[in-house]
Amino acid sequence: MVEENLNPVRKIIHIDMDAFYASVEQRDFPEYRGKPLVVGGSPEGRGGVVATASYEARKFGIKSAMTSKKAQQLCPYAIFVRPRFDVYKEVSKKIREIFSRYTDLIEPLSLDEAYLDVTEDKLNIGSAITIAEQIKQAIKDELNLTASAGVSINKFTAKIASDMNKPDGLTFIGPSKMEKFMEKLPVEKFYGVGKVTAEKMKRQGLHTGLDLKKQTEARLTQLFGKSGKFFYNIVRGIDHRPVQPHQEIKSISAEDTFSYDLDKGEELEDWLIQVAKSAFSRLERYKIYGRTITLKIKFEDFKQITRSTSFATPLTDLSQILEISKSIL
Repeated sequence: MVEENLNPVRKIIHIDMDAFYASVEQRDFPEYRGKPLVVGGSPEGRGGVVATASYEARKFGIKSAMTSKKAQQLCPYAIFVRPRFDVYKEVSKKIREIFSRYTDLIEPLSLDEAYLDVTEDKLNIGSAITIAEQIKQAIKDELNLTASAGVSINKFTAKIASDMNKPDGLTFIGPSKMEKFMEKLPVEKFYGVGKVTAEKMKRQGLHTGLDLKKQTEARLTQLFGKSGKFFYNIVRGIDHRPVQPHQEIKSISAEDTFSYDLDKGEELEDWLIQVAKSAFSRLERYKIYGRTITLKIKFEDFKQITRSTSFATPLTDLSQILEISKSIL
């Protein structure tokens, strides 16, 4: 792999652990290896949600935030285990210690992924690709786990790159490749583009980055509001967001988009339950709890309504969160 001289532009690495929770369980318990493994709530109980599925389980269509009951329906012989967050946190700490050998500019997104700015690295290696290779090898040698890495000149393309050759992959998108890469990228791969927005884009004849690039900023803003300016810039490879170390998590959110109109109360309530479960799963992952619940609904014309309610003490129970969420729907 040939690396270009990225100076004076930035060298950004996005590291994403492969099926992190499930991989830790398969590492620690040999009897789980090679089998469809689901880390999350029990399918027998109420409110069980999939936190992570092994690659063997993903072949059956099992995904994170899916209900455990649904996962069991997709793969009746899948193995379900409860998360061991204390173990995952300890492993995550060791992974970040590996990162810190190369840079202090580390922005954790969760226990299993992070951005690194290695424009100037501690070891004067100079090559972001070499650093990514060394990090991946250290994780494999020291922790017996695999990670995928994306290397690029900004956070947006580094994150997309890390997902391109999973598991155990390494993808580099350099300046000379940036324009063609962004032009060929399907619109649904763009950050912030869910199902509804993707369908709206396609109705306007916007299927790829090239289609977006042909639009004026004013036109994209007219169609997509504030997001239009983001799309206008990002399709040109413009993303100046810095890697921000030591970010304090102040909120946890979950959302979904739909390919059809939801106009029945019971349908909205069903989807509210799924979104609340997804948010609660993330709260448990980080071992944090909040006192405020905010419900946001965005319509096809991008207008939205927001409702919120706060409490004196933290909300630590899923059933409590569900009840409150339904009351403000």
